[in-house]
Order: sequence, then structure tokens, then C-alpha cells
Amino acid sequence: MSPQEIIERALELSTADDTVVIVDESSSANLRFAGNTLTTNGVTRSAQLTVISIAGRGVGVVSRAAVRPEQLADIVAAADHAAEDAQPSEDARPMVEGTGCADWDLPAEPTSIGVFGTFAPALGEAFAAAEAGGRRLYGFAEQIVTTTFVGTSAGVRLRHTQPTGRLELNAKSSDMRRSAWAGVATRDFSDVDVAALDSSLARRLEWARRRVDLPAGRYETLLPPTAVADLMIYLYWTAGARDALEGRTVFSRPGGGTRAGESLSPLPVRLHSDPAAPGVECAPFVVAHASSRQSSVFDNGMPLAPTDWISGGTLTHLLQTRHTAELTGLPVTPAIDNLIMSGPEGGRSLEEMIASTERGLLLTCLWYIREVDPQSLLLTGLTRDGVYLVENGEVVGEVNNFRFNESPVDLLGRLTEIGAAEQTLPREWNDYFTRAVMPPIRVPDFNMSTVSQAS
Repeated sequence: MSPQEIIERALELSTADDTVVIVDESSSANLRFAGNTLTTNGVTRSAQLTVISIAGRGVGVVSRAAVRPEQLADIVAAADHAAEDAQPSEDARPMVEGTGCADWDLPAEPTSIGVFGTFAPALGEAFAAAEAGGRRLYGFAEQIVTTTFVGTSAGVRLRHTQPTGRLELNAKSSDMRRSAWAGVATRDFSDVDVAALDSSLARRLEWARRRVDLPAGRYETLLPPTAVADLMIYLYWTAGARDALEGRTVFSRPGGGTRAGESLSPLPVRLHSDPAAPGVECAPFVVAHASSRQSSVFDNGMPLAPTDWISGGTLTHLLQTRHTAELTGLPVTPAIDNLIMSGPEGGRSLEEMIASTERGLLLTCLWYIREVDPQSLLLTGLTRDGVYLVENGEVVGEVNNFRFNESPVDLLGRLTEIGAAEQTLPREWNDYFTRAVMPPIRVPDFNMSTVSQAS
């Protein structure tokens, strides 16, 4: 059965008051490489069915993978029974009225190993260049294409095809003592310049030939877009209106309410999401497989609009369902699967920011990020694959790694420069969130709390 046929049949079988059926058809293609040699490649396919039954205000959710047609009735019945036994859901709202799309009847769009048609030869050339230069390249390239179909008893018939590509490239010196990393987010690998990435990694390995040991402390620090993405994505994930209203997070106003409308930065920082943003396009409607503090199954199919979370340095919106919007009195602003940060027009490139630095640190990326205190959104984590010392506009060597302790919200209030935004790949969170456009930033006193022995 096609995804559309599964949805129509499941809706027919359900005896619940209302029903939502979601089918996710996914395929992935990947290449793995190590020591300048391709090691494995493969293609996989998968399918996931989610049936959400609503009986009165009770909700039952059943999800299964690789469902056969003869199993469909049992899955729908299980969801119906779960809804009948469920306690009333506080987020219960009228179903989103029926909307359709012109391509509803088309089949799911799979990927194939052919997505690497131009990338793979370029990677081979990079292997040869690395071998000649005494470097070894390691990494992983993957494209996942997921077509999501959403059908409801209220007449919604929507679909969205989401290509998600990523490349992680790690270069090591022949003695394995020096390491550098680069990552790229892409839709289809047609825009990946492997030679430029390898050249950048080679330069970083050269920087690392000189070692400078520095103690823990606060340093002027340049964070590249990938590191900024990891911090801002975590900020975004914690910007739920319900949690803020209940006093649980950094976005809670002392004495009650949320900090919406409060200035977070003296610079004109903009943090926003837009389903149609070029290069990071994502689903233009709500897809909620289950309800949570930041999502509601009753909102499935709701159109998504461009949303500013921070505008002109001021917190403007928080993640909202229809239910939480009624509690806070703020607009309905559901989560969107991309994140874009920018500063004043005319922002400089990272290279230009380095050239204007008298003395400071240049990071490559962050990893092992964990939350320490939700009330301040204090995070801790480690630097990785290259921390460099900049003096008089030039990189003069590599320094030791550090553990950092910083709050991305507090950082916004201390920024002294925001560079030119570009599409980037978060290092820590790219298993979960890849569609990010971020600038490099300058922080005058980034807190390197302790020296780390991690390499």
C-alpha cells in the first residue's frame, strides 16, 4: 500500500472521535572513510506509521515501523483503545481544519548512492592531496530524505519531502598528534567544495605545529558559526513558553510570567526561523507525533510562518502551541525545523575578524555540551579539534583544550561583534538539528573554566 492508501484506510478503520495518521518514508545513503580510503557505503530505507486517536479529550498514540497491510487494523484499534482509556489531555483543542497540497498523490521521494555522483570523485582527489601532504582524512557523508504524509479526520492532507545532508571531515597529521575538523550541511551535496575544506584543514594542521599552553581563565574568543549554532540551538530548544511561564527556565520573569519583550543584547541580534529560508527549507506545517510541553498533536497540519524569536536584541516569541498560547497570552508560534541568526548589516567574515584581533582565542568547535543550571541556561562542554592563539591579527599556534562554562543567553548580552552569517553544521547536535545559518561572534571574556586533557 502507498502512504496515502495507508492513511485513508487507517482513517476509515478508526472509531475515535478524531484521528491523525502520519506516515514517514525515509531513505538514506552514506559513505564512510578513514586514513584517506573509502571504507563503507550503503543505502537503507525505512517507514514509520503513527496513529493518533482522540476520544473526547483523551489521546492514544501508537507508532510502528515496517507495518504490513494486515497489521493496520490492529494498530488503529490499539490507538483507539488507548484514547478511550486515557485521561483528558489539557492541550485538547479543535482539530485543524482540512487543508491539502497539490502533490499529495505523488509517491515518496527516495535518495540513492547517486547523490554522491560529483562528491565522491572530489573526495578521491582530496584523499590524494592529503596523502601527498602527509595528512589523513577521516569522516562520514550522509543524505537522508524523509517524506512525511499527514492525514486527519478533519480533512488535512499534507506532505513534505525533507532532504538532509551532512559531511563531517576530520584531518590528522601523520603522527596523529594534530587534529582539525570541518563540517558542512547540505541538501544534495552539489554545493560541497571538498578541495576547499581539505585546504582549510591543512592550514589548521600547520597552525598546530606550534604548541602554546595556556591556563584556564576568561579570554577574548572568536566562535565560528558551527560553535555558535550549537549554543543557539540549545537556547532554542529551551525556549518553551510553558516552562518559562512556570518559572523553570532562563526565559522566566522573576515574580511570574515570561521575559518576552525584554532586551537580551545591546546589539541588534536577530534569531529567527522561516520554513522557506533558502538552503534550509523545512516543513511549512506542524508535524507532531506526540504531545509534549512544546508541541501538541491537536496542532497537526497548522501552517507555519516566519517567526522572530529574538529581534533587535529583544526576546519576541517563545515556542508555543495553541494551548500554551492561551496560558501565556502570547501569539501561537510553534517550533520550526531551522534556525537563523544574524547581526548588523555588513558583518565581517571570520578571517576578517581574526585579522582585527590583537590577542585572543579562535575555536574550531564545541562538544559534550550539557546543561548545568536551567534558571540561567548555564552550559558546560569542551573545545575540540583545534583551539588557536591569535596575536596581532595572525594565528600563531595551537593551545590546549578547555572546559567552558557559559550561558548562551548571557553571551548575547556580552557580544562585541557579530560577523556575516552562513549556513553551517553544528558539531554537537547534527544528529538532531542540521538546518542552521549562523555568524561568527566575538566574546570579550569567554569563560574557559578549566584546562582539558581531551584531544
